[in-house]
Amino acid sequence: MAEASARVVEAVWRMESARIIGALARMLRDVGLAEELAQDAMVEALERWPGEGVPDNPAAWLMAVAKNRALDRLRQRKLHQAKEPELTYAIETQLQDAAPDLDAALEDDIGDDLLRLMFVSCHPVLSTEARVALTLRLLGGLTTDEIARAFLVSESTVAQRIVRAKRTLAEARVPFEVPRADQLIARLGSVLQVIYLIFNEGYSASAGTQWLRPALCDDAVRLGRILAELLPLEAEVHGLVALMEIQSSRARARVGPNGEPVLLLDQDRSRWDQLLIRRGLAALARAGQLGQGYGPYALQAAIAACHARALTPGQTDWQRITALYDALAQLTPSPVVELNRAVAVSMAFGPAAALALADALTHEPALKHYHLLPSVRGDLLARLGRNAEARAEFERAAALTNNSRERALLLARAADVARGDG
Repeated sequence: MAEASARVVEAVWRMESARIIGALARMLRDVGLAEELAQDAMVEALERWPGEGVPDNPAAWLMAVAKNRALDRLRQRKLHQAKEPELTYAIETQLQDAAPDLDAALEDDIGDDLLRLMFVSCHPVLSTEARVALTLRLLGGLTTDEIARAFLVSESTVAQRIVRAKRTLAEARVPFEVPRADQLIARLGSVLQVIYLIFNEGYSASAGTQWLRPALCDDAVRLGRILAELLPLEAEVHGLVALMEIQSSRARARVGPNGEPVLLLDQDRSRWDQLLIRRGLAALARAGQLGQGYGPYALQAAIAACHARALTPGQTDWQRITALYDALAQLTPSPVVELNRAVAVSMAFGPAAALALADALTHEPALKHYHLLPSVRGDLLARLGRNAEARAEFERAAALTNNSRERALLLARAADVARGDG
């Protein structure tokens, strides 16, 4: 019974923790304390449900217990501030009388609470690592251990990031609110960045023995969908959702039977998830219908859509992809975008033209330790028949990656070109 109850608590927590924490943070104006009290409610459930049975509405039970704990804290604050017994009595009476209205508010403001929680968790005052950890903790419902395992860092490191993040938010007096219209777009960029960082770590793990970490992709897509529901008029939100949906559609085809990576042009496209592709294309259409033009995420989604629409690699519209990368490079110029553009150019116009573009990036400081630059150069050199140079590039790329699956793939390619099979 205890084990079954624990599984229910864990499942409800994963689904409802963000809603509960958001509601408490609105009451208390303190994200750290809100999470603490929400966790206290979860602990109480673990203690009581094995003996009393799981409530008919577990989420409502957790919310009620957490809300009562929050009300107790509010009373304690007022009691501490009160100087006269009469004032204390008046405050307690006011809080008790307000409780029914507060119940209604907890239900009415669910969407707003989640949106506020996203903006607070992704506040620019925090480091990127802290934003990611706090978002997964507060909105993803992940434990510190789960976050640590996902990013291959120690549990103590993640715990410290979360503690420091909460302290920083408190010291900076970050308000628990959605930014005003004049600040919304800039702040929204931070939220989108964090969600996509989480997705990317799941889609192409930067380290470890797994090529994919599907749970992280799922968490990111879920957060993106929630954000799209809460901000339906923001085109870039739909663009990000479209990008993640379409990329997620390839998950089953991206790994072989033994977990090895399968590159895009080698994938069995019949294994691509057509439902996710349709959802992604619909989200991209919504982004376009809003008339705001394509932003960086929507442009990347449009590139992914070109692949999704091609039944075979040979049907891919590489010239359109090149044009989309041209637009992306103008909108958000970066060495990584230029490297991706070089790949598109190689497919549309041949490896020689692309190699010149890739060679121009070899002195970019940002790409000094980026394993995909020598990997791309190795591919281009192999296609030009320069196998000795290609082998050296693949070996250099293998030395730079921290993912063992990717390292094995690159070393295999080095061996192939050494034999003349590249």
